[in-house]
Amino acid sequence: MSGTQGVMRIGEVHTQLRKDFPEIELSKIRYYEDKGLVQPSRSRKGYRLYSQNDVDCLREAIRLAQEEFVPLRVVRLRLIEQGLLKDVPVTPTPRQAAREATASVVSIPAPKAVLAPRPELKAVPSAVHGAATDEPTEFYTIGEFLVATGLDRTAFDHLRTLGFFAPVSRGRDVLYTRSDVRVATSVSSLLRRGADLRLLGSVRRIAEREVAMVDDLTSALRAKGSEVDAAGARAITADVARDVAALRAELYERAMGEYLNHET
Repeated sequence: MSGTQGVMRIGEVHTQLRKDFPEIELSKIRYYEDKGLVQPSRSRKGYRLYSQNDVDCLREAIRLAQEEFVPLRVVRLRLIEQGLLKDVPVTPTPRQAAREATASVVSIPAPKAVLAPRPELKAVPSAVHGAATDEPTEFYTIGEFLVATGLDRTAFDHLRTLGFFAPVSRGRDVLYTRSDVRVATSVSSLLRRGADLRLLGSVRRIAEREVAMVDDLTSALRAKGSEVDAAGARAITADVARDVAALRAELYERAMGEYLNHET
């Protein structure tokens, strides 16, 4: 522990984290700070000072990223939901800004041909074309959400902890969306059939891994210096997302076909 009571230097934090993650590098701690996954204070001389809560925050961030393969932007939301991280805007550090400014220019052409039909993604039309959706935006308080979904408070709390919902903040209120209602309705149906909540959590992680794959394949489009404008990047990202969804649907269809034929 450093001379300042209750805080640690980055080297001390690194030593603690290596007990759980032996291969973690010091640079990874700085990288997570760049991504807004930890918010250490600073000494008068500019040294990072980490509290025990910061260490717990880093430990959970590393676990989610390395063991559950959760995308970092989703990791940040999970940390906020768990009360480990404050919901404040992420300000790029000078080092991060310099790195992004020197990023190499990479262009990814949109696919020209598709051999199989691709699923329609509800998130794509409004994101790519700016078209209004027919379904009005509607938000639910916790009480309204429980009535709309039929969940009891215990199941709701479990699902929230597992990251099934993506609530939004409106002033001091935490509100739930129509998407949350649809997710909860599907989960409720599976729970009535005897599904284990922990197994259902794996379905959520699969979806997050698909998004992470799309992010990896298209991140160069959003880098500073990219020759693709914002609209073009969104369109290409949507195409990539459809391809990933089509691949998953085809593999799922084949696996279920094999399973059902085997059962009969």
